[in-house]
Amino acid sequence: MGSSLLSSAVFRRALGRFATGVTVVSAERAPGQVHGMTANSLTAVSLDPLMVLVCVDEEARMLAVLQKAQRFGVSVLKEHQRAISEFFALPEQDPEVERSLGIRFAWTPSGIPVLAEALVQLTCQVVASHVAGDHTIFLAEVETAEVFEGEPLLFFGGAYRKIAPR
Repeated sequence: MGSSLLSSAVFRRALGRFATGVTVVSAERAPGQVHGMTANSLTAVSLDPLMVLVCVDEEARMLAVLQKAQRFGVSVLKEHQRAISEFFALPEQDPEVERSLGIRFAWTPSGIPVLAEALVQLTCQVVASHVAGDHTIFLAEVETAEVFEGEPLLFFGGAYRKIAPR
């Protein structure tokens, strides 16, 4: 194991060796309009009550959306949804590109948008937020969870991956 001075680049590379799923966090930014953000910072926090956290960069457009909405959806992406991940990782989201990718949101009975064809759909209510360095941590209670068939899109070492067959 090599050692080096700790810098943000080394820290980022080190954490890039931790495989994660890929999610899209979504919230209503205006009546009937959705803003989404690709995130691999989803973390389970508690089973009683059911809680997760997501981290949002202080410069991200999603920050103001979540601060206002206080509710959001989390969609865990399937292995074939890389283009959707890349789209929601962009700072600006072009509606034409969104349509061309076939991105569709489903609105839950409680009015939270989630991706229609995701592997998992969670709906969440923010219960606290904390500024930590250059991000805000949103702690949220999970209100609903829907689980569907398929394989997850993974991210490891700065690249998208799939689960290999056994």
